[in-house]
Amino acid sequence: MTKANSPHTGSVALAEMQEFATFEAATQRYVRRSLDVGLDRRDAIRRWSRDMVEAASIKAQRGVYRRLDDIRDIIPDDSGLDSVEPFMGPLITVSAFDLGQDRLPSFAAYRFLYERLLGPYVRPWLPGSFCAAAALPHIHPERRRTLLQSISEAAATAAGWSNRAPAFFPDWVEKVPENALPN
Repeated sequence: MTKANSPHTGSVALAEMQEFATFEAATQRYVRRSLDVGLDRRDAIRRWSRDMVEAASIKAQRGVYRRLDDIRDIIPDDSGLDSVEPFMGPLITVSAFDLGQDRLPSFAAYRFLYERLLGPYVRPWLPGSFCAAAALPHIHPERRRTLLQSISEAAATAAGWSNRAPAFFPDWVEKVPENALPN
């Protein structure tokens, strides 16, 4: 039995689907859109923009997300301070953009997206980048409070992190016409 087809992989994917289902519809939409932009899955403007404002937001996101390849290449494999500076600055900048879009209302939603955008080895760095980005002055003070209160003590003080790759990557789902559904 291959790893991709193992029962464990299925249960992990199911747990990730259940977590994704707890997010508000706007958060789910933003995560799917961001994965399309960040993983270059398809033309995000054609798929996701409903108007000129949203198209402009996706263009801006595409510009910011150009840093993702560089960030992936320099994820530190230890906590040495010499490797943190060139990595955390760009990660905080991209994170600040996403948090500034008001579609990621919690650390859980942020973590879910960034594990998929950057891979499992970014996990140890996500609490710090989230807190730094959430505390920046471009975030409204009430929103800052909500974001910072959303990170649990366990997430902020974890002694270790899994290096298991995410199993579920949410994607666009076509709407099924009601007349096509079975009775």
